[in-house]
Amino acid sequence: MKVPVIRQLFENSTPEQLNATLEVLEAFCEFRGVSEAEVDVAGEMITNICGALEVHESVKGGLEPREALNAFSQKVMGSIDRSSSIK
Repeated sequence: MKVPVIRQLFENSTPEQLNATLEVLEAFCEFRGVSEAEVDVAGEMITNICGALEVHESVKGGLEPREALNAFSQKVMGSIDRSSSIK
């Protein structure tokens, strides 16, 4: 997941566009002939799209775009910190 990519997706795509793309990528991953490397790339794109959708929801809920991106980044970093301390 890359915050700059999430920012670009948020700024340049509507939630409807992101959801449509998400559906296509999920369907692509289910094809039998798709390699593991292709699934990994699609998975990274899916993660970024989901991040952008979450930022859209935060903005819809009243946050400023910059605050929504920062809150999302902090949430992810907090999740990473928790998972690394569990090991």
